[in-house]
Amino acid sequence: MILTRGDLKLEFFPHADLDPATSWFSCCLRLDDLDAFYAICKATGLAETLKGWPRLHPPKVEPWGGRVGALIDPDCTLVRLIQN
Repeated sequence: MILTRGDLKLEFFPHADLDPATSWFSCCLRLDDLDAFYAICKATGLAETLKGWPRLHPPKVEPWGGRVGALIDPDCTLVRLIQN
């Protein structure tokens, strides 16, 4: 899967031996406008829920002071969405 938005491209590759329920793989996107990017993700119909995948977690202020949301893709990859 290749996702493109403006100059940003993310490429994901399938791994047949990956068990999505036990994968700990993750990455971070540092965004100038977290809320706008999150709204685009939500507009695709992704659910805001704590179980299953794909899913979204709304942005919130973390104990360290930063705002972070999350997108969990169909292979259960955690993509942290971090406000610059």
